[in-house]
Amino acid sequence: MDDPPSARPLDGVAAALEHLSRRFATVAVVSGRPASFLWDRLGHLTADGTDDAGGVRLIGLYGMEWVGPDGTVRIDDEAAPWLPAVQDAADRLRIDAPDGILVEQKGAAVAVHWRRAPAAGTWVQQRVAEVVDSTGLAAHPGRLSIDLRPPITIDKGTVLRRLSDGCRAVCFLGDDIGDLPAFAELGRLRAVSGVATVGVAAVDAETPPEVAAVADLVVSGPGGALAVLQFLAGDDPGGAS
Repeated sequence: MDDPPSARPLDGVAAALEHLSRRFATVAVVSGRPASFLWDRLGHLTADGTDDAGGVRLIGLYGMEWVGPDGTVRIDDEAAPWLPAVQDAADRLRIDAPDGILVEQKGAAVAVHWRRAPAAGTWVQQRVAEVVDSTGLAAHPGRLSIDLRPPITIDKGTVLRRLSDGCRAVCFLGDDIGDLPAFAELGRLRAVSGVATVGVAAVDAETPPEVAAVADLVVSGPGGALAVLQFLAGDDPGGAS
């Protein structure tokens, strides 16, 4: 979307997640958005007590932030020392960004979006490469965007491994390049641990083809993903399509 910070869950998502959290041992939203963003929109779904006490887990910035049931955001110990470098990168990118470029600082990461200025993609890639060289941050491409994150071994795959510990079956839904590590982790769980897994790709015109290529099930965009959640929650008599 043109303004990522203003994104909202589709109608029906919160209800489906709540029902899923009553039916399954672990339900989580793992996002590239900050954990505080997730709390503002879905915080009412978290459990009382510790963040291991059920409810819906909210994990932001690809696993670098975890939000507790009281809304407290915890930054991973590996990511915290990189906060000054992230701030420096954001400042540098804003200095000469062309019109239409959004430089969004997200705590332990900074994202550069060029959806409103598609002709500026080359500038973004070149400028990001310069900032990466000077700050040591790692660049991660997305949908008409690039995230700059600390060069640490935290991603949606490592989060999925942590969340699925002890589970007999795991389902993951994703739609972008940042989800590929989680799809890869599904394969590892299936091959190494014998866990039953299913990976769902919610695709649209902007979805990188490699996302659909590694999925077990492909559905159409956010609406298709919602249908899968409702089916798993027992809310959709028609099933997912």
